[in-house]
Amino acid sequence: MKRYFIFIFSIVLVLELVTSACKRDLKLFVGSFTEGNEKGLSLFDFNERKGSLKLVSKTDAGPNPSFFCFSERHNLIYAINEVMELRGKPGGGITTLKYDSETGLIEKQNEILVPYGGPCYVSLSADSGFLFVANYASGSIAVVKLDKSGIPEYVSDSIKYETEKNVYSRAHMIKQDPSGKHVYVTDLGLDRIMIYDLDRNSGKLNLINDGIIPLPKESGPRHFVFNTDGSKMYVINELGSTIMVFNVDNDGRLEPFQAIPTIKKGFNGSNSCAEILIGKNGKFLYGSNRGENSIVVFKIARDGSIGLDRRISCGGDWPRNFVIDPSGRFLLAGNQKSGDISVFKINRITGITGNYMSKTKIKAPAFLEFVD
Repeated sequence: MKRYFIFIFSIVLVLELVTSACKRDLKLFVGSFTEGNEKGLSLFDFNERKGSLKLVSKTDAGPNPSFFCFSERHNLIYAINEVMELRGKPGGGITTLKYDSETGLIEKQNEILVPYGGPCYVSLSADSGFLFVANYASGSIAVVKLDKSGIPEYVSDSIKYETEKNVYSRAHMIKQDPSGKHVYVTDLGLDRIMIYDLDRNSGKLNLINDGIIPLPKESGPRHFVFNTDGSKMYVINELGSTIMVFNVDNDGRLEPFQAIPTIKKGFNGSNSCAEILIGKNGKFLYGSNRGENSIVVFKIARDGSIGLDRRISCGGDWPRNFVIDPSGRFLLAGNQKSGDISVFKINRITGITGNYMSKTKIKAPAFLEFVD
C-alpha cells in the first residue's frame, strides 16, 4: 500500500512538473500616462511560476494611452488618448494597433479624433461593431463605428451632458451588460448611472424609459462590474468610498440592493476608490482604495450580497487599476504614484494573500490587461 501511494505521488509530481515546464509566459499590456515622446504602451511577460514580470517592449500608442480594450476577433488594441487636443485639433483620441501574438509585433493601424476630449474609458460592443467611449474631462460619451476588419471608421454618436446646479458631468465608464442588451454609463460628477439602448443601424444611443438612476450625493460612481448572468451590478464609488449592489431587472433597470464602505472604520485620510473586479470563481469581489492604499476583498453570497472578507496593502501608492490573470491565481495592482506593479497570490479561501510576491517598476501605470 505504501509503495502504491508513493507511485501515485510520483506520477502527480511528474505531471505538475511537466505542466509547469510547458506553460508559456502570459502577456500583460500596461497603459501609462506619458510626457513628451515617451512610449506609453508596455508589453510584459508574466511568469506564473515565479509570479514575476519581465518587460518585452514599449510601443508608441499616442499620448496618454491610459485605458484600452482588445478585439480578439481582429487581434486589435484600441487605446484611448486621454487628452483635450490631438494633433492640433480639439478632442481626445483612439489609437488602434495590430498585435501579432506569435511575433510580438505591434503596429499602428489607425488614429481617430473623439469629440470634446478627455477620454478615460473605452469598451467594445458585444457584436464587435462599435466602440463606446467615456470622456471624463468633457463630461461626454461617444460611439465609434468599426468596419468589417475592426478598424474605426467614424463617430456615429456623441452626447455631451449639461452642467447641473454648477456641478459638471464626469462620465467615467461606459459598457454593455453581459447579454449586450443595454449600455450603461457612470457619471461621477452628477452622481448617476444612465442606461441606453444601441441602435445598431444608426450607431446612436437611446436612453431607455426611467433610464437615469440617481445615486446619493457625492457618491461619485466610477467603475462597475456585472455578475455572470447579469442579474447584479456592483458599482464602486470613487468619492463616497463605497460599493453599491444593484438588482438588474429584465428590462435592464437598476434597483438599489446594498451599500457597503470600502475603507476601514476610523480611517482619517482622504480616499478615492478606483477599480472593481469579480474573481474568476465568482466568489470574491475586489476593490481598490487610493489613499488608504489597499485592496479590499468581499465575499459574494448566494443572493449576490457582499460581506467584507479582508483588506491588504496594495504594495505601493495609489492603486489606480488592478487585474486578475486568466487562471484566476494572481492579482496584479498598478500603483500610479509609486510607479510599480505589485503581484499577489489569490487564495481560494481568503480571496488573496497578505504580502506581494514581486514588484516591478514602471512609470505611472494606469491600466493593466492580459491578452492571449
